[in-house]
Amino acid sequence: MRATGFLLPLALAAAALPALSGAGREKPNILLIVADDQGYPDLGCIGTKPLQTPHLDRLAAGGVRATSFYVTWPACTPSRGSLLTGRHPQRNGLYDMVRNDLVNYGHRYTPEEYAVSPEMTLGLDPREVTLGDLMRRAGYRTGVVGKWDMGQARRYLPLQRGFDFFYGHGNNGIDYYTHERYGVPSMFRGNERTEEDKGTYATDLFRREALRFIRESGDRPWFLYLAFNAPHGASSFAADSDPPGVLTGVARRARGEGVQAPEDYVAPYRGKVKDEKLARYFGAVTCMDAAIGAVMALIGETKQAEDTLVLFLSDNGGSGNGGNAPLRGHKSTMWEGGLRVPFIAWGPGRLPAGRVTDEFLTSLEILPTLAAAAGATPDPASRLDGFDMTPVLRGEKPSPRTEMFWQRRGDRAARVGPWKWVDGPSGGLFDLAADLGETRDLSQEKPDVAARVRARFEAWRREMDAAEPRGPFRDY
Repeated sequence: MRATGFLLPLALAAAALPALSGAGREKPNILLIVADDQGYPDLGCIGTKPLQTPHLDRLAAGGVRATSFYVTWPACTPSRGSLLTGRHPQRNGLYDMVRNDLVNYGHRYTPEEYAVSPEMTLGLDPREVTLGDLMRRAGYRTGVVGKWDMGQARRYLPLQRGFDFFYGHGNNGIDYYTHERYGVPSMFRGNERTEEDKGTYATDLFRREALRFIRESGDRPWFLYLAFNAPHGASSFAADSDPPGVLTGVARRARGEGVQAPEDYVAPYRGKVKDEKLARYFGAVTCMDAAIGAVMALIGETKQAEDTLVLFLSDNGGSGNGGNAPLRGHKSTMWEGGLRVPFIAWGPGRLPAGRVTDEFLTSLEILPTLAAAAGATPDPASRLDGFDMTPVLRGEKPSPRTEMFWQRRGDRAARVGPWKWVDGPSGGLFDLAADLGETRDLSQEKPDVAARVRARFEAWRREMDAAEPRGPFRDY
């Protein structure tokens, strides 16, 4: 291989606790890494799959790994919007996917059609304050490398949302080599689309640009949002739907092929896993891990390790590649397999090494935690839904989070303490403390508990409905 609790008060959410000071300089560099559709068990250190992630395993061994960590939505766009705002999707307005559904039927957009399509006209409400805004105001150089997915019209792109540097794709998913989304060139440098790197594997490009951003930041504290598209499936047309002679070589890929990965990362998995698709999925994860290793190596070489805080998570549960056992379900579902994700926090001298915590935490905690680390002050007019989780990661106190709520169109779910409620005919009430796989519906045995959890969900839903409306989906 190549080298390599919706009711939490704003005062708690915004509190800049001093817990992350005490190592290196006052303002640590911050690296926020997000994988795309990487399942809960898909780390080598967990040991349930023949998956190699030595660099992520090293981060886990030197930091804190959380085993009860949730995202706010079981698919890409709303989950990533919550990361950037610290707010439920129903509060920040981005509570569904930003994508063009006609590609499901093989439709190829003309430039004129694409210009007025949802992928070009929808995005995170410009009134929302992002992590980039907060970090820039705190004196950081800010960058996005990889998958943005918050809108592609200029007003939505990273350079207009608090970031100084952007290289990546603006929409949901791409072909890893052509960088097209169903035939549309989708890679950006800054505010402009670029095809300069067409033919090069996307993860390799994101590694290169992350290294560039860090080197160019000099002595200034930096915040890098490194958002991989791996190991998401490729967004490519089926070969028989392509106009004759238009696409050749790597561009003529079957839409159903799944994940793309370089051959030297796929080959070691052949014969160890059930099929070629799974070998490519594992290969894409290991290639991404190598890119993370290269970034961490540069941080070490430039003697910034004690001045850097690293967080890693997936944007939602696994898409089904190899399964999410012991969890039930997968991406797009309200089961644990769609909502519970891997999470690692690393910071020498700031966080303990080798700690595993089962405390109840979510991605809503990330913005308040990073704001506290940076000495940034969240906008008091922007209601946050999380808190600084540093004391929890350190083992100094239990998580104050006792509740979490989810809604994806007609799909609804809630967790209150150990109780998980999933709405619908195949859902029910589950005791996660005794039944992590959500196999035994207890709603008939414990109707009072089921009613209490549903009531908490309805209270949350009323609060979301009463929040100041945000686009693009809210009717106001």
